[in-house]
Amino acid sequence: MAASRTRLIVKTAVITLLTAGGIAAAGGYTVYQAGWYDIGASTQHLQPVYSLLEQAMHNSVRHHAKTIVTPSLGDPAQLRRGAGLYREHCAQCHGGPAAPPSAHGQSMQPVPGPLVDAAARWKPRELYWITRHGIKMSGMPAWELRLGEADTWAVVAFLNRLPDLDAAGYRTLAANDVAAAPDSSQASAVTGGNATGGALLRGDAGRGKKIIGQYACQSCHTIPGVTGSEVDVGRPLKGLARRPVIAGRLAPTQDNLIAWIRNPQAIDPRAAMPAMGVTESDARDISAYLLSK
Repeated sequence: MAASRTRLIVKTAVITLLTAGGIAAAGGYTVYQAGWYDIGASTQHLQPVYSLLEQAMHNSVRHHAKTIVTPSLGDPAQLRRGAGLYREHCAQCHGGPAAPPSAHGQSMQPVPGPLVDAAARWKPRELYWITRHGIKMSGMPAWELRLGEADTWAVVAFLNRLPDLDAAGYRTLAANDVAAAPDSSQASAVTGGNATGGALLRGDAGRGKKIIGQYACQSCHTIPGVTGSEVDVGRPLKGLARRPVIAGRLAPTQDNLIAWIRNPQAIDPRAAMPAMGVTESDARDISAYLLSK
């Protein structure tokens, strides 16, 4: 009798949970299909949504950054470099002591917020990971292509120092001219080629696929293997190596594609495709990927 009663209770509990889950899923799907959730940046997330996303972000960063080894931080030259980079790339959204963020930084949702307390909330390796890889769906970009290792750690060193700075100290450190000391560790090495159509491609096609998103190529083109919306601003980039010409006039060679990626107007002054500031090494890797698809 007791066993039968226990089985009944368990069965009832399972049915109740499945029913509740089904109702929740149906409700979520209805909201999704109807478009009732306001995604406009002029309104804030509901607090439960914000809290859920924020906690998921914290958990993800801590997981992915746990194996990063933190170098020695705090050298005066490193702090000056980091402060200049912060002023150049970060202050627009995050502001600084007595320095508000720009209009677009103030208007974003979720709000980027100040980084004065970042060192108290994050370990240096976690700040490094966030700076290098960015945060999806937050407006925080990935800087891995535009800041080398030394520069990324310089920014982290500055963030650790930021809580101790007043307005005058921030202005003094951030006055550093970042163009005076470029970070040479940003360059990528040439790796083994990939065979396609009988030709050996130079560069790293795997890296090329990854960095395509850092240059926003998928905002105009549909690209095999790269996540993006269905767009037709530019031609789809599938099968470039099998086309008779690329860019309407060039033989489909890797050198021609690299030249086109780096400076379209040098090849066709009327080209609508903008020059995105792609480096030689990055264009080589991107071309290796595109010509292998």
